[in-house]
Amino acid sequence: MKKIITAAVTAAILTQTAAASADLSALSEKKVAYGMGVETDSENRPLGAVQAQNQYGDQGALFIGEAENKRLWLTFDEGYENGCTSRILDTLLSTNTKAVFFVTYDYAEKNPELVRRMIDEGHTVGNHTYSHPSLAECSEEKIYDELSKLHEYISDNFGYEMYVMRPPKGEFSEKVLAAAKDLGYTTVLWSFAYEDWLTNKQPSEEYAFEKITSKTHNGAVYLLHAVSETNTKILPDVINFWKSSGYLITPM
Repeated sequence: MKKIITAAVTAAILTQTAAASADLSALSEKKVAYGMGVETDSENRPLGAVQAQNQYGDQGALFIGEAENKRLWLTFDEGYENGCTSRILDTLLSTNTKAVFFVTYDYAEKNPELVRRMIDEGHTVGNHTYSHPSLAECSEEKIYDELSKLHEYISDNFGYEMYVMRPPKGEFSEKVLAAAKDLGYTTVLWSFAYEDWLTNKQPSEEYAFEKITSKTHNGAVYLLHAVSETNTKILPDVINFWKSSGYLITPM
């Protein structure tokens, strides 16, 4: 997936007009609370992700990649810092692996050195909105505002133009997808996630490793939370498992 926002598009993001918004008026505002479910096909690909990709892929959304390629994406949501991200970056650097980090304004403002390191070490930094609302519950103007304000902040402070976004809570609507696409963004959801964000209820390393690796599939979009101590500890072994199994971990 290539970078698709140019300087001209960036300027347009910051000056959205009422006319541009009017183009979305006929689109559905019905909230989709996404989850990939537990059912899989014969290739271990979650049926919920495959169905969502078929339904929303042409609207600029990515839930799961192609079934033909042994490729996967490793993504992290960064709502707040729990002391794990620098160690995650160390692992990624030592294994020559690129990942995607979805950040909010609060995270970027409080942890500029980590965001700078993500960029300098060749990772993708994605837009997780300015203030982490459910975009499906926002007005059209608010959707544009949430994405464009963070885009502007990252551009001004890091010289980096974001081009992928993840809606908080996995909640979106057709209108949200269209607004993101209008701003030059691909909306990235996932085909794997598990309850790893509860810092006082972390799974064992053995459980987490089995949970993550047993769900490996072609075109996987992995969502992990960077607040997880368990994920941080097992990440070298997980990456080694994927690579030794012939998977290519690619940036977006």
